Amino acid sequence: METVVVFERFGVALALGLLIGLERGWRLRNEAEGGRIAGLRTFGLIGLLGGVWALLARELGPVVLALGFAALAGVLVLAYLQRPARGGSRDYGITTLVAALLTFGLGGVAVSGYTGVAAAGAVVVALLLGLKPTLHDWLRRLSAAELFAVLKFALISLVILPVLPNRGFGPWEVFNPWAIWWLVVLIAGISFVGYIAMKVLGPGRGIPLTGLFGGLTSSTATTLSLARMGRANRPLRTLLAVGIVVSATTMFPRILFEVAIVNPALVPAVLPALALMTAIGFAGAAILWWRAPRAEADDDLTLRNPLELATALQFAALLVVVMLLAEAVREWFGHAGLYALAGLSGLTDVDAITLSIARMARDGLPPGIAAGAITLAAIVNTGVKIALAAVVGGRAMALRLAAPLGAVIGGGALVWSLAGG
Repeated sequence: METVVVFERFGVALALGLLIGLERGWRLRNEAEGGRIAGLRTFGLIGLLGGVWALLARELGPVVLALGFAALAGVLVLAYLQRPARGGSRDYGITTLVAALLTFGLGGVAVSGYTGVAAAGAVVVALLLGLKPTLHDWLRRLSAAELFAVLKFALISLVILPVLPNRGFGPWEVFNPWAIWWLVVLIAGISFVGYIAMKVLGPGRGIPLTGLFGGLTSSTATTLSLARMGRANRPLRTLLAVGIVVSATTMFPRILFEVAIVNPALVPAVLPALALMTAIGFAGAAILWWRAPRAEADDDLTLRNPLELATALQFAALLVVVMLLAEAVREWFGHAGLYALAGLSGLTDVDAITLSIARMARDGLPPGIAAGAITLAAIVNTGVKIALAAVVGGRAMALRLAAPLGAVIGGGALVWSLAGG
């Protein structure tokens, strides 16, 4: 290697060691002199040490690098065992040891030529080290059910999905096990992101945020929960209506995201209606928020954990049925039948019909028809939320929702009609 290149790579090795050492030095800054295993300077030197041994390994063979790593590990373990005798704390965590070994390895990676990978690795290491309080707080909040939900998501996405056949079966070859299960993973992932956000921030952060993240999980469930709270909390009805409008409006960006993932070419056709409905919905929520008394609800919004295997299987079954019906009505009744199916599907769920139609558009369904059907399902589902709020929360809640969500429905219907729906 040219000398200039070598110096540049050693500069990266030193910089990444100093970056990790900065976090470790700050975290252990209250330790007595000599009580720390490694600080800012030591981590910088460890990064350089990894680079030196990587350079030597290019000339003498990879065994040299392995010996250098083993020697450093031995020195660090010895220093760790001697730490209490030198006045250090009796903390038995080995995070600093692992970070030091990683720094050695990243220094070697940098000098070997992968400077971008080494730098990115150092940033990730420093972030993980610095986020200790936050990560531990999340673990304390994590219930057993939520832990198993994470494992179940890993099961359905990393274990089940790769082994499913990726070809069509049945009438019109609608049943593609891999494609259907991939859509299940997509919806489960979106819902779980919203659920985790709700758990991290909590309803106490404000009802509008509750509506926002609840809408990612299930806008219908959020509507029912907030409407129920409104029946018993008269002073908070307007603020709770804000949460419902935000939740219902969040559904439209979620639909757009689903379409973008499944069939990006369909986005321009569906964007005008969804964008207008989103803008009207959030504007209506802002007006309600401005009129609402500033208070927080004492009740907790309880949402069911979205990552249950039974729920995933039920959604997969619903998706298969909707896909089969969508293809059947298109074959037998044409576009009018597809609109009827979209309207009926919107009474209960928009995700299944959205995903089904997005895939059909990828296989030849005209984009205008697909966008119209998705818009119709969203319009019907928004109307259903007003009805649910009236039944669960009473007439007062429904009246607060009528204007903003009615305007949303009107905006969507206008775009649909102008597009020839």
